[in-house]
Amino acid sequence: MVAPAFEEFEPESDCECPGCVGRRRAAPASPATGIVGHPAAHRTVVIAAAASAVLGAGHAVPALAAPQQAPDRPGVPAGDGPQTPQGTKAPLHGPGGTPADSVKLPPTTRTEIIDRAKKWVAAKVPYSMSAYWSDGYRQDCSGYVSMAWNLPGNEWTGSLQQYATRITKEQLQPGDMLLFHNPTDPTNGSHVVLFGGWTDYTHGFYIAYEQTRPTTRRLATPYAYWSNASKYVPYRYKGLVADPAGPGVPETPEGGGDGANPGSAAQAPPYPGRAAFGAGADNKHVTLLGRLLVERGGKRFYTSGPGPRWSDADRRATQAFQQAQGWRGADADGLPGPLTWSLLTTGKGRNIPAGASGTSGAPGGSAGSGSAGAPAEAPRVPAYPGRAMFRPGADNEHVTRLGRQLVKKGFGTYYTKGPGPRWGEADRRGVEAFQRTQGWRGGAADGYPGPETWRRLFS
Repeated sequence: MVAPAFEEFEPESDCECPGCVGRRRAAPASPATGIVGHPAAHRTVVIAAAASAVLGAGHAVPALAAPQQAPDRPGVPAGDGPQTPQGTKAPLHGPGGTPADSVKLPPTTRTEIIDRAKKWVAAKVPYSMSAYWSDGYRQDCSGYVSMAWNLPGNEWTGSLQQYATRITKEQLQPGDMLLFHNPTDPTNGSHVVLFGGWTDYTHGFYIAYEQTRPTTRRLATPYAYWSNASKYVPYRYKGLVADPAGPGVPETPEGGGDGANPGSAAQAPPYPGRAAFGAGADNKHVTLLGRLLVERGGKRFYTSGPGPRWSDADRRATQAFQQAQGWRGADADGLPGPLTWSLLTTGKGRNIPAGASGTSGAPGGSAGSGSAGAPAEAPRVPAYPGRAMFRPGADNEHVTRLGRQLVKKGFGTYYTKGPGPRWGEADRRGVEAFQRTQGWRGGAADGYPGPETWRRLFS
């Protein structure tokens, strides 16, 4: 019988197991040993050798231990937070490059930060502590953030904070960073990711742009990270400038409206981002949106206000305005995108006509029309077609519908094309990411939609 291959691994250097804690305490006074890295890595090789010997003798092999979980995130597998050793500070293109002024703060917008981050994701830049990509930035986690922020050189987790201001979780917006610098083992225990926006109103998961093995990725990630979550600190780049109000802001495209050029309004308030609106939002941007909608014919949707807390009145009025521009479906979902915002703040586009209900195509919430005597309708969720529709080899319209809804909800990052009617790994991984945002783990987040996953996804 051929002995199975076992993969050697080395857990994170900040492991809190008794062996590692004792090793770190004794490290300054102890001479180097012949074992490199975490003691568990050595034990893994020993176990593998022993297992091979047992197999060769024709005896049964005991089951391996369950995968290690993140010590501070019960139920979250540590393997989802990959190792990301990093290099130190360096000029662009490596040690031979030209040193730059370490305090220079090139101005950049949130859109530009995310656009640069997406380029490495699309190029699938390989992870490396020593290699430098064609743009001059080191291909590790800190080099990736240095690139996205357009810094003059390659920083590391011990220096990135000098370019940023510490913020709170509630203040996070796309383009900010979440930084964990581990001073006990800075080159092999630290990590940094770019914040790409919340995946849902609970703010339990967010889109993380990060440089990690094997290549750059964009992934729905539990706040603040898979492991060592309490140690990640949110920061905002000091050189950030406002995005111009216009279609360049990265989000779902909206309809064409009346063809007005939203970029022509230099004095218009900048679009605050999609995260400023929707369930749970409570801020000045919601108040301004409501006042602008009232001025454009949306007064009848409000029984009080407008105010800073997002309500169904805001959604219905926004949707009515979007429909007045001729937009339908996902382009008239009641959530203001950059084009909706631009038309409202510049006074362009069509006003809300009398009698507009702002209900057609609403993805959720009350669909009341706002007209006297009109009955309110509950949001309709398509009937769950059964588990058999979502299995390897399945090919049907329900898979297509599921995939489109995943894309709409922000979980379509796994699709290289499509989605389409044939069930594939991209569908399963998208469903799994969505299930994890619901707080499910283990078998409840297996990537196969059951009736509850289906209901939540479409409601």
